[in-house]
Amino acid sequence: MGGDPQGEQDKPFQFTDKRRIDPQTGSRRPDGSPAAGPAGGSPIPGTGGGNPADPAQAGQPLSVSPGATGDVAALQQQLGERTADLQRVTAEYANYRKRVDRDREQVAVAAKSSVLSELLPVLDDIDRAESHGDLTGAFKAVADKLSGVLTKLELESVGAQGEPFDPEVHEAVQFTTSPEVSEPTVTEVLRHGYRISGRLARPAVVVVTGPEHEAAQPAGGGADGAAGPAGPASPDPQH
Repeated sequence: MGGDPQGEQDKPFQFTDKRRIDPQTGSRRPDGSPAAGPAGGSPIPGTGGGNPADPAQAGQPLSVSPGATGDVAALQQQLGERTADLQRVTAEYANYRKRVDRDREQVAVAAKSSVLSELLPVLDDIDRAESHGDLTGAFKAVADKLSGVLTKLELESVGAQGEPFDPEVHEAVQFTTSPEVSEPTVTEVLRHGYRISGRLARPAVVVVTGPEHEAAQPAGGGADGAAGPAGPASPDPQH
């Protein structure tokens, strides 16, 4: 009835390789030209059928056309440009962060200085109370606590008796002389000055005492050329 099953099993398997790229040479086949092989077929690579690949071609890289080389060069150029853009944007962002942090710190210092400056008259009242002996009991405890809080906020007192006169932080309102000093010295603090975060918020008002020879000024006009007495001089607060 039907065909011979034994004959069909003995017939070898055949196929037609219609791939456009030759897997052995890597070259393009002509359109419509199947690969030559037994019974019009081509062996499947790795199956052991057909002839093995040519050893002279097996380890050689595929050739690259001049057009492909140009595309690679263009891609490398674009990659370099994008990398430079990324580096520039990163640097600009880092500078922006530094500028924002600096501006934020300046705003914080300005706000703190404004608040602390309003408290300076209160500290002056506390100083006067202490000089009159009225800073005692609960009032003293509150004053000490306030002083501790202001110190944490970087408020620093300026002007102390016995320190050298500094026109940068002292405002001299009275000048006297004494043989006991060798340089202009603060002998009395009439009002303390303050620094806020290292910046001078208010100079200290002080009395300055200098050596006696600084008070002697040449008067002239005498027959013997001796210098006449001179009254106490008031120094320039800026010197």
